[in-house]
Amino acid sequence: MEKSEGKVSLWCIISLASIPLVMTLGNSMLIPVLPILEERVGISSFQSSMIITSYSVAAVLLIPVAGYLSDRFGRKVVILPSLILALIGGLIAGFASWKMDDPYTVIIIGRILQGAGAAGAMPIVLPLVGDLYKNDEETSSCLGIIETSNTFGKVLSPILGSLFAALLWFLPFFSISAFSLISIVLIFFFVKVPKEKDEPLMFNKFLINLKKTFKQEGKWLYTIFLSGTFVMFILFGVLFFLSESLEKTHDIKGMKKGFVIAIPLLMLCIASFITGRKIKGDLKLIKKMIIICLIVLSASVIFVGFTKEKLMLLLIVNSIVGIAIGAILPVLDAIITENVKKEERGTVTSFYSSARFIGVAAGPPIMSLVMKNYLNASYITMGVLGFILIFMVFKLIKVDEIGQKQSTS
Repeated sequence: MEKSEGKVSLWCIISLASIPLVMTLGNSMLIPVLPILEERVGISSFQSSMIITSYSVAAVLLIPVAGYLSDRFGRKVVILPSLILALIGGLIAGFASWKMDDPYTVIIIGRILQGAGAAGAMPIVLPLVGDLYKNDEETSSCLGIIETSNTFGKVLSPILGSLFAALLWFLPFFSISAFSLISIVLIFFFVKVPKEKDEPLMFNKFLINLKKTFKQEGKWLYTIFLSGTFVMFILFGVLFFLSESLEKTHDIKGMKKGFVIAIPLLMLCIASFITGRKIKGDLKLIKKMIIICLIVLSASVIFVGFTKEKLMLLLIVNSIVGIAIGAILPVLDAIITENVKKEERGTVTSFYSSARFIGVAAGPPIMSLVMKNYLNASYITMGVLGFILIFMVFKLIKVDEIGQKQSTS
């Protein structure tokens, strides 16, 4: 794909940003609603966590396929049908909740369809941004907006989820379909994909080149993948724990709980926006930011369990965790998107997105299993794993080598 010759329009950026916003609402909006679902559907805490996990597992499995298809046939051709699939999944989950006496299985089926739709939508935005812009500074800035939209969705999610559930407990499922429809319209009318001037590589040639890329760049790529998994695992594990803790320990429910959960997520959103504006494709700065964010995240997450009984301390520690995660996400997006050849960008960034979704999928169910008897031990373990990851970043991400290979590609 050739980069766009003209300036990317504001409506194009808004349309692209709508995708991570909608897909984030599609998952995170249900977190504050899970205790209500447990009561209404008659399921356990672990079963309710699977409503989040089923979405994420479907995305993990299908994101690499969507990434290859976007490299082969075009970004928009993959994004639009995927958004339609997410819309259908929301309708299935919503109607099952509304009309069925025992809707759990059908809700999971609807969530799997939504996850399949998410696989072909949100992850494809990253390589599409890389296709649209000519230089790293513009790319980094737009990726910052995309990641801010993603994190803003996390801020809105607990508020909207609690609001919709207060009106009708199954309304969040239908709202996902409505938001998907808005995004479909925006993408269809306002996103102009750069025209292909070269024939796409045949699958065998593409596979050979992809293997070569991972052989040459594997050390830093796998480190970034692990970082993505780690931060999303902590984020969704902490959010699940915070939602349960507010309701069961502090008796904070409904809209009030949604606003409380939004506090650390707002910190995450602000940090993401500021970081996206500052990094400007500077690889040395990117590496420093990854290390600093992981240090802050690893040190702060250890104290989450210890602050369970003290609401103010719990929110302060969660806000620090949110700031660290918000700051690191656009940095990880930038280093992946800006330093992979355009022919393989969709596929490689899709592996990164899959890695992030693994963390999303694993966080809630693992937290539901450990938070009763091993809460503090689990958070201490996360902190130790974070410091191991810091060592890997320090040793395996060699910015001089990455920059040199990028300049000669």
